[in-house]
Amino acid sequence: MIVIDDVLISDFLSEEFFCCDLQKCKGNCCVLGDSGAPLEAGEVGIIEDLMDNIKPYMRQEGIEVIESHGVIEYDEDGNFVAPLVNGEECAFAYFEDEIALCAIEKAWQEGKINFQKPVSCHLYPIRISTFNNRDAVNYHHWDICDPARKVGQRDNIPLYKFTKDALTRKYGKEWYEKLAKIIEENK
Repeated sequence: MIVIDDVLISDFLSEEFFCCDLQKCKGNCCVLGDSGAPLEAGEVGIIEDLMDNIKPYMRQEGIEVIESHGVIEYDEDGNFVAPLVNGEECAFAYFEDEIALCAIEKAWQEGKINFQKPVSCHLYPIRISTFNNRDAVNYHHWDICDPARKVGQRDNIPLYKFTKDALTRKYGKEWYEKLAKIIEENK
């Protein structure tokens, strides 16, 4: 385990290889699971404020869920999560060539909003839990990501490098540089 600025980081970030292969997995992390993607409290208001610019990229089913329930649901632990359509795919998911993609991210890519997507989605397959006011950064191993592990292994992309932009977004450039340095020194 690595500790940086009171953040506990699983060794899996340096040991696991990962690189999404959407052609194989079809974006199923946005479709399958027990609940929607975790949302930080500050993200809820941002998404609410940006909905008019996100809706054009959403499917009608997702829009209906948002209009009837809002931009959040609660998971079994009472945490904010993205709402689901019929208990399955994220309300913000849309499909191109049978691949689930994010309407929030599409609006961001096209310059319609200044928010990329929830940080938990950006970090995936990393999940963050909080204990005693400390973040624990863990790897979520899921069989649907087998193609990503194969590509990561083939292309020699460790998980911490695959998620560099997301980890930097969450904790800052200096924090990420500390992480990378520690991992490289311990190889």
